[in-house]
Amino acid sequence: MTGIHQLLFSNFSTAVADAGGVVVIQTFTGNSIWNCPTGVTEVDYLVVAGGGGGSSGGGGAGGYRTGGGMAVTAGTDYSITVGGGGSAGTGGNNSPTPAQNGDNSTFNTVTSTGGGKGGENNPGAASAKNAGTGGSGGGGGATGNSQTGGGVTPITPITGETTSTQGNSGGNNNSSAPFPAGGGGGAKNPGETAPDANNAGDGGDGEIIGISGSDVTYAGGGGGATFSPTPGAAGSGGAGGGGDGKVGSNGGGSPGDPGTQYLGGGGGGAGGTHNVSSAGNSGGNGGDGIVIIKYTLSSIGSPLIFRGTTKWKAPVGVSSVDYLVVAGGGAGGGDVGGGGGAGGFRTGTSLSVTSGTEYTITVGAGGSPAGSGGTRGTNGADSVFSTITSTGGGAGGSAANGSNAAGANGGSGGGGAHNAPHGAGGSGNTPSTSPSQGNDGGTMNSSDTGAGCGGGGSGGVGQSQSTFGSQSTAGTGGAGTASSITGSSVSYAGGGGGGARSTTDSRTGGVGGLGGTNGTGGDNGVVGYAGSANTGAGGGGGSSSPGDTGGTGGSGIVVITMNA
Repeated sequence: MTGIHQLLFSNFSTAVADAGGVVVIQTFTGNSIWNCPTGVTEVDYLVVAGGGGGSSGGGGAGGYRTGGGMAVTAGTDYSITVGGGGSAGTGGNNSPTPAQNGDNSTFNTVTSTGGGKGGENNPGAASAKNAGTGGSGGGGGATGNSQTGGGVTPITPITGETTSTQGNSGGNNNSSAPFPAGGGGGAKNPGETAPDANNAGDGGDGEIIGISGSDVTYAGGGGGATFSPTPGAAGSGGAGGGGDGKVGSNGGGSPGDPGTQYLGGGGGGAGGTHNVSSAGNSGGNGGDGIVIIKYTLSSIGSPLIFRGTTKWKAPVGVSSVDYLVVAGGGAGGGDVGGGGGAGGFRTGTSLSVTSGTEYTITVGAGGSPAGSGGTRGTNGADSVFSTITSTGGGAGGSAANGSNAAGANGGSGGGGAHNAPHGAGGSGNTPSTSPSQGNDGGTMNSSDTGAGCGGGGSGGVGQSQSTFGSQSTAGTGGAGTASSITGSSVSYAGGGGGGARSTTDSRTGGVGGLGGTNGTGGDNGVVGYAGSANTGAGGGGGSSSPGDTGGTGGSGIVVITMNA
């Protein structure tokens, strides 16, 4: 598979409704979480899965489901999964590599199934190389054996859904030389069966829908290929992102075209390589899917919460926004490590925006701890809205290796590990912003205390360590900062607490700052606690074994409210 995107993407646009509310259209091109705003009780939706990969048969389109009036509950988080396109197979005569089905896309109770893979062209091949069943079926492969197109995975429509089936079957091949393949099925039409011995089948067309604000065609099937030279033609991809198939050649055919990204199109079939001792060219990868939801806000001032990278189009009538931008927190350090620094915290009012302009919103992930307690983990990632960038928190220092004992710089700095004199705290507010986005991590001030320092927070520095003894407590993370932009007071960007050597000496892990997380104390084998998701909190420091890694930093968040 090409896989589901790890990183989260969405396109967020709004328009003022006639009744005085705000119509919101949010488009996701990667996994995310949608928080249902206050006053919203139902949504319209489109859910398209990833298209199937082409081989010699065209890949089937990703499943296509749409409808209106889906009931939702304000304040509830809904997981969104966007399916990646299936990887392509090869079109040669020498044990070709099978293509793969696309991945499913899901929103709430609606799941669209990934498109079926295109069939292979290896004569006498096992059933595993047949066209795949999926949202729409893959086309039969270019082979001397008869191969039917893949079928459609059935669905049970929910209330308000306008699709009774999510796609169509793939077309069959023609088993007479030069063995043209069938086209992949599309959301609107089946894939074409190869019409004769010279011409491959076209991919089925997808469906047109205007939920995004303009008419777009989604979920077209991939065109089929021919195995060897022909006076005819390969199949064309179906409307809606289907990739074109290609004609074979004695010297090697051409690769199939990929399905279009974020339309869920099936990949085109690769022209075969007859009389060539190679696996041949690859078909086209399937296109990634998409999820779109549409709903109405009763008030222009309702908060819009972003937990993934986003594009937001400023609506007509909106001139500015109030904002909160928090970056991902840094990872905690291992082996009596320092706490991770909090992600940068920036907030303000009346930031000018231009109606009709699309703004990229990036939400930073939390830093990851190192695989070994003695190696420093990674900083958190930056969060960005318009001209406002909050910097990821610095990773906490790790003690087993002196060169990694210092905390890293960042939005707030990581805390130093217990290994003096190397355990300096990282610098916060790096790069400098006004007002400051964060604070320094704590620094190890003596030869050894058996406890790590706290990571810096948006509201205060991480606690340093200066006393050695059996009663040492690891440094507390710097305090975070409370914000009420979502409608209730929530604390963000607290530093992670430092880790402690061992409870047998009555040492304890440091407490994370408000809006943060706890570092760990205790015997060997205790790792740092993770920072809370979507708070930008630093991860906690790990305990005394080299294998006791720090905790993962908390992911960031962006929140805006619109002003007329």
